[in-house]
Amino acid sequence: MIKDIKGLHHVTSMASNAAQNNRFFTNTLGLRRVKQTVNFDDPSVYHLYYGDENGSAGTVMTYFPFPHMMLGRPGVGEVGETQFSVPKGALTFWQDRFAAQGVDGIEADMVFGANRLRFRGPDGDALALVEAADDARTPWTAQGISEDVAIRGFAGARFNLHDAAATEELLGFMGYQRAEKQGDVTRFIIPGGNGADTIDVAALPKASFARQGAGSVHHIAFAVDNREKQLEVRKALMDTGYQVTPVIDRDYFWAIYFRTPGGILFEIATNEPGFNRDEDTAHLGEALKLPGRYEPFRDRIEANLESLAA
Repeated sequence: MIKDIKGLHHVTSMASNAAQNNRFFTNTLGLRRVKQTVNFDDPSVYHLYYGDENGSAGTVMTYFPFPHMMLGRPGVGEVGETQFSVPKGALTFWQDRFAAQGVDGIEADMVFGANRLRFRGPDGDALALVEAADDARTPWTAQGISEDVAIRGFAGARFNLHDAAATEELLGFMGYQRAEKQGDVTRFIIPGGNGADTIDVAALPKASFARQGAGSVHHIAFAVDNREKQLEVRKALMDTGYQVTPVIDRDYFWAIYFRTPGGILFEIATNEPGFNRDEDTAHLGEALKLPGRYEPFRDRIEANLESLAA
């Protein structure tokens, strides 16, 4: 069994409009844009990162905004919901804020004993705020959102699957422990994690398969401390029969990827070197940062990217 995973590192989704996406996550949710760079495989598209002050593992939501991308179709074989942690008693503030700003899909409920507020992002992204009494992470505070209600980072995520058994076995191998079950949803928790500790697995055998598009999660990343631990995890996965990519340098972390039995793309990402490797912490996310191989083409790339201020 793998013992080095610390919870979530980041969640990467897709969007149809960069300025709209940036406005929602920085203005409406009050997260910090900790990096603006490009999709390393398609430099005509931004890669935007939002999180806490430093972009700590377990707080960072990232997006590939493909202009005018078709909306995704929810279903099985995907991350069906991304969940953020807020303090107990904060949901009234958020419900009022979302209503005032015209956020779609606002719905209060309770899952596994915790009060939640479900809502939709600009492209129908399935998101939720979950109240937590003991989340000691320091939030980024901006846009009139005070520390006593601000988002701490991820709480976790929910997977929607036709057949959950093989993915549940994988999560157990990755160090997650089965905690409890509520209806068709089973909760898994990583002991001693980074705060982004829970994965809910929903078994939906009659649901249609998802179609990826704007508002869909592209992949979900799990955190390890460093490259040495990452290589150990990679070997353990490969020894178990998973087809895992070589280590890929993403400038702000190293990454490996593999496809799960349920169809979800998993990444294992390092906490090092972090988002301040090429910007001072005080100025994270202010300038467009490019991988070295794209720097000679900066003028052309910048000319093709839409303004985030639109």
